[in-house]
Amino acid sequence: MGHWFSRNIVEPGKLPMLLALTSFIVTFLVTRTIVRLIRAGRGPFGNVSSGGLHIHHVVPGVVLTVIGGFGAVGSDRHGVGAAVFAVVFGVGAGLVLDEFALILHLDDVYWSDEGRKSVEVVVLTAALVGLTLSGFSPLGVDDMTAGERQDRLTFILTLALNFLLILITLVKGKFRMAVIGTLIPFVAIVGAVRLARPGSWWSRRFYRRRHRARARSRIRTYRHDRRWTRIRRRTQDLIGGFQERVPGRGGSTPS
Repeated sequence: MGHWFSRNIVEPGKLPMLLALTSFIVTFLVTRTIVRLIRAGRGPFGNVSSGGLHIHHVVPGVVLTVIGGFGAVGSDRHGVGAAVFAVVFGVGAGLVLDEFALILHLDDVYWSDEGRKSVEVVVLTAALVGLTLSGFSPLGVDDMTAGERQDRLTFILTLALNFLLILITLVKGKFRMAVIGTLIPFVAIVGAVRLARPGSWWSRRFYRRRHRARARSRIRTYRHDRRWTRIRRRTQDLIGGFQERVPGRGGSTPS
């Protein structure tokens, strides 16, 4: 195990990324737990305020992310400094993305349906970083041989093709598949060739006069959402605690 860890993590310089991912996940889980305890009125924790102003944890998260990011850029990948700054960055990113929905909506939507976006973004981020640690490279570069990488034209065409597939998937309204497709090109291919989601740019542009395609798109989207939305919401409830009963009490929303 130690030899595998050294060969696959330490030697390629992936230890800082592993530390950042670990601290990111731990920070998110600890933060969610504390906020849920505050919301339930249990434990010694409470909201942080200064001069009557409620301080969201995204604020220290931004500070830590900036410090960790700039520190990591200026450090050697194999040095102690890189490991320390990676942990700082992971902690900051965990605090920031836990309130991603607040940043997106510029409103305190932590416990609302809009707040579920924070959990979704955290899970997606952790999955992407995990795939990168496993050896996947953005835009399918890992699928190329050493000789193909040396061929500049092949390299550029591969990047351009994968980027085009990701872009098509995105404008078809399949954000999750587009993001995952940056690391796994097959996912982008599937997203690009399948029907667009209703309301997407692709649907409005190309299905306007194609009534059968528009109808098939709506039926397929309905079946997909009926199958997966319930599972996704239950997972978000389990992680984020959105459906927990809260005793009636005053005070600002804990975050």
